[in-house]
Amino acid sequence: MGEKTHAVSAKYQSPDDYIMSERQNPTRNEYVGGRVIPRSGSNRWHSLIVSNIAIAVGSRVHGGKNDIYIGNMRVRVKNNFICYPDVVIVAGEPSFADQAGDLLLNPTVVVELVSGATNYADKTQKLESFLAMNSVKEVVLVKEDEMRIEHYAKQNAKQWIYKIYNERDDVLSLESAGCKVSLSEIYSQIKFGHAPLSSTAVN
Repeated sequence: MGEKTHAVSAKYQSPDDYIMSERQNPTRNEYVGGRVIPRSGSNRWHSLIVSNIAIAVGSRVHGGKNDIYIGNMRVRVKNNFICYPDVVIVAGEPSFADQAGDLLLNPTVVVELVSGATNYADKTQKLESFLAMNSVKEVVLVKEDEMRIEHYAKQNAKQWIYKIYNERDDVLSLESAGCKVSLSEIYSQIKFGHAPLSSTAVN
């Protein structure tokens, strides 16, 4: 979500045609209701935050039964929506659409970066789609241009706990992945108009 989505696209394809095209195309496009939507590249801060999250989580779940995918893993949210979350964690055995192993069906934790440039409809549609997935236990929205994280944790099919973290000493607990990460780690070296933040790891 932190990357800008081009609002208009005249290209309409079937899901199968879209997947075939994506496998042959080095650029990333998302698929929404038959419409192919190009994605633009990420900036320095976006890339650093994604790396910080992946490193922090990966260092804690190393050797466990969690897979972590960064940026380029396609996820089928529903039949007419396929996207590339910034970070995806699968607790247990991942399930894919076919033997190519590039269209994930069962994400456990989805992390998406958002910014002031993120389209509100894009954010809302993705969030609602993630929350509707049976496999998804947690959704994390990370602000790119300020220290703020919104965390949705599933209690049951109709109930989620919503928390906001906005202090550097706050600790995000990803229960379904079995790890905790501090905001100072997630935003390490990120500048919000001032000096970069230092990092304090959570054990």
